[in-house]
Amino acid sequence: MDFSNLPAFIRENYEIVDWKHAIAILSGDFQSEWQDIVTILSEFRLYRSAILTPGGGKSPIARWIDEKFFGKGWIEKSFDTKVVIDTVEHATPTHKVDCFKNLVGVEIEWNNKDPFYDRDLNNFRLLYELRALSVGVMITRSDELQDIFNELGKGASYGASTTHMSKLIPRIEGGGSGGCPVLVFGITKELYVED
Repeated sequence: MDFSNLPAFIRENYEIVDWKHAIAILSGDFQSEWQDIVTILSEFRLYRSAILTPGGGKSPIARWIDEKFFGKGWIEKSFDTKVVIDTVEHATPTHKVDCFKNLVGVEIEWNNKDPFYDRDLNNFRLLYELRALSVGVMITRSDELQDIFNELGKGASYGASTTHMSKLIPRIEGGGSGGCPVLVFGITKELYVED
């Protein structure tokens, strides 16, 4: 895979999966959104204190990423979708996209149950088919972070059935996102900071 459109920092600090030429589409057709993604990923650090802080509804890690996107004009977005057959309307509800801007959707899956990947990928598929989304981006965690969680005594909170790369990649390769191009960034140990 050619990741030359990505800065060296991102290539060296994230596990990357580019499905159906997502990088080429983002860097070519969505340059402003691409720059936002690259900037936010370049600024991100995985602080020990954030791992140890209980999340409640959303972890400090996912909240930080959300807030950075929102600060650049991205929004959490719901879509009112339906299919009309003759004159009969059929609702086709979708799930909210965490961060959305100009046909690009970003989902942050830090520590959810792994079926959330199915939901996100299916959402990308449907929105792509309806021409409401051109590219889906997933930010999640690399499997190797489990070593850090175990060292911090948080291993049980980040179990095998939660969101991490080895749970996501087979779903993408199995067609979970349909024809939608998907770009995945897995946060690695290289981003970990003892604070």
